[in-house]
Amino acid sequence: MKKLVFKGSGVALVTPMKEDGSVNYETLDYLVDFHLSNQTDAMVICATTGESPVLDHDEHCNVIKHVVKKVNKKVPVIASTGSNDTRYAVELSKNAQELGADALLMVTPYYNKSSQSGLIRHYNYIADRVNLPIVLYNVPSRTGCNIKPETYLELSKHPNINAVKEANGDITSIAKTISLCGDDLYIYSGNDDQTYPILALGGKGVISVFANILPKAMHNICYDYFNGNIELSRTAFLKYFELMEALFMDVNPIPVKAAMKMLGVNSGDCRMPLTTLSDNDCNKLREVLKKYGLLK
Repeated sequence: MKKLVFKGSGVALVTPMKEDGSVNYETLDYLVDFHLSNQTDAMVICATTGESPVLDHDEHCNVIKHVVKKVNKKVPVIASTGSNDTRYAVELSKNAQELGADALLMVTPYYNKSSQSGLIRHYNYIADRVNLPIVLYNVPSRTGCNIKPETYLELSKHPNINAVKEANGDITSIAKTISLCGDDLYIYSGNDDQTYPILALGGKGVISVFANILPKAMHNICYDYFNGNIELSRTAFLKYFELMEALFMDVNPIPVKAAMKMLGVNSGDCRMPLTTLSDNDCNKLREVLKKYGLLK
C-alpha cells in the first residue's frame, strides 16, 4: 500500500493573468488564501486549467515556487510537470522537486502519441530520476493517448508512481484499473461530472475545475462520501451537476475563468490560442450561476 498524496478535493488551479498577459501573482495569492480557507485538500498547479501549454519554463517554475511558499505545507502542492519530451519532463520535474512541490502531475505524451510500451518506458524513466510521488494524468480527449488498465498495472509496480488523475470518461476501464491495481495505484477523478461514480468505485477524490468556484462544496461531496453520508454526497453531486457541465461549455479553462470574472475574481483571460467565452455562452453561464444563487 502506497501513501496517499491527498484525499478529497484537489483544485486544478487557474493561473491568473494580467491584462498584458503576464502572471498575476497578487490574484494568485488571493486564490491560494481562498482555497486554504474553504477546505480545498490539495493545490494542483500549472496543469491544463492552469494553462501549462502557454507558460514558458521560467513562468512555470516561478508559479510553482510562489504557490509552494504561499501554501507553506498547509496542504499538498502538486506541480504539473508532464511533457511529450521525456527529457524535458525529467528536467521540469527535478525543478519542481527542488522548489518544494509535494508531488508531480504527469500528463501522457501528447501529439507524438506513445504506444503502451512507450508509456511504460517514459514514466518509469522519469520516476527513476525523482524522489516525489507521481500522479499520472490520463486525458485522451486532449492528448490522443490513452493509458490502458494493463499498463497501469505495470506502472503501479514503481514505488514513485502513486496515483492517476483519470479523465478518460470510461467507467468500465476505471473499474478494471482499480480491480487490477488496488492500493498500488490510487484513482482521482479527472472529470468533475464523474466524481461520485469514481468515489463509489473506491476513488480517493477529484482534481477539480469546479472547485475553483465552489471548493467547499466539492470537498464536502468527497468527505460526506468517505464519512458514510452516502446519500448526502450523492444529493450534492447531482445538485451541482449542471454547474459542473456548464464549466465545460467551451474549452477548459475558458468557462471557469469567465465564471470567476462574473463572481468578482478577475483571473484574467486565457492566453492565445484560447479565446474568451462568446456572448451567447456568457449569457448561458450567467443564468446557470444565477440558478445556484451565486449571482443575482
